[in-house]
Amino acid sequence: MSEEMNMMENRDFQVGDRVKGTVLKIEEKAVTVTIDGAPFDGVIPISELSSLHIEKASDSVQEGDTLDLVITKVEEENFVLSKRKVDAEQAWDDLEKKFESGEIIEAEVKDVVKGGLVIDLGVRGFVPASLVEDYFVESFEDYKGKTMTFKIVEMEKENNRLILSHRAVVELEKESQKEEVMDSIHPGDVLKGKVQRIASFGAFVDIGGVDGLVHISQLSHEHVEKVSDVVKEGQDVTVKVLSVDRDSERISLSIKDTLPGPWDAIEEKAPKGSVHTGKVKRLVSYGAFVEVLPGVEGLVHISQIAHKHIATPHEVLTEGQEVQVKVLDVNKTDKRLSLSIKELQEKEAEQDYSDYEMPEESSGFSISDVIGDKLKGFKSE
Repeated sequence: MSEEMNMMENRDFQVGDRVKGTVLKIEEKAVTVTIDGAPFDGVIPISELSSLHIEKASDSVQEGDTLDLVITKVEEENFVLSKRKVDAEQAWDDLEKKFESGEIIEAEVKDVVKGGLVIDLGVRGFVPASLVEDYFVESFEDYKGKTMTFKIVEMEKENNRLILSHRAVVELEKESQKEEVMDSIHPGDVLKGKVQRIASFGAFVDIGGVDGLVHISQLSHEHVEKVSDVVKEGQDVTVKVLSVDRDSERISLSIKDTLPGPWDAIEEKAPKGSVHTGKVKRLVSYGAFVEVLPGVEGLVHISQIAHKHIATPHEVLTEGQEVQVKVLDVNKTDKRLSLSIKELQEKEAEQDYSDYEMPEESSGFSISDVIGDKLKGFKSE
């Protein structure tokens, strides 16, 4: 065939033309294809096979595959072709629609590189390390070959820039889950949870995708100085829902309300007649409140403090003082204990003159006679 005839046949195939080619031969760094209607074959360099780096051409295509290609160069009796550019053109159009709609994309992690993950979506997509998960990841080695979900967060076709995020998908799922949980829980519900983090004012507990706050006052029936004295991060706990504010997405929880109260079984813990060592918590005009068990205070009425008459409890007691008390009465319904201190103290002996007898009249002595001699000693001479 003359050179003139070849040039005439090649006029229908120009740089930029889209053609279909069938893989005829695969070499390590190039692929030879036959092109429908073309007078000679074309070559696809390995760099034009995929948007990703590949070591061998056979990693991307197989003999007999039919490929969509674009002519990048017309040489004498040869075409230089690109599969990558066709794939990219089609991919960008599709990805642009997904970006605008916020669609979630499922894809396999093709490679792990410094700083993140590489995804093949027809064009090279990159997931920065900070956008892989919503928590810190030490190593991404196990991510290669893993199928994951992503959202496009940045794309610039002209700069061949495509940034993806799996973290955005995770956060979206958690937000959806949070709404479901918020709608499903109600005050009074008792739930299982895990302590996520501790603050000076309380503990945040995960109750199934949403955190609720257990205020320090709701940790225990006893007074709590430090939250960490009662709960630890990662600890499994049972909580009661106190309130749900859907507008501010705040949930108030209580651990205390799931625990036996200090007055439960009080008749067994402090039965009538039992003796306890307690601490004076408060002094009032009518008596003293003494804590006999954690969270349980009883009243020692002023009349039960001492055998002798006292005007105020402050005469014999001080706040913080340890005392022994006897239980006089138990009222679980009203949460009242009547206590006594004086019943545990010996009554001071009072002077008793009943055994003394006055001298009989027949004796002729009077009181003055009996003590008269004594008085004489006090008279001045």
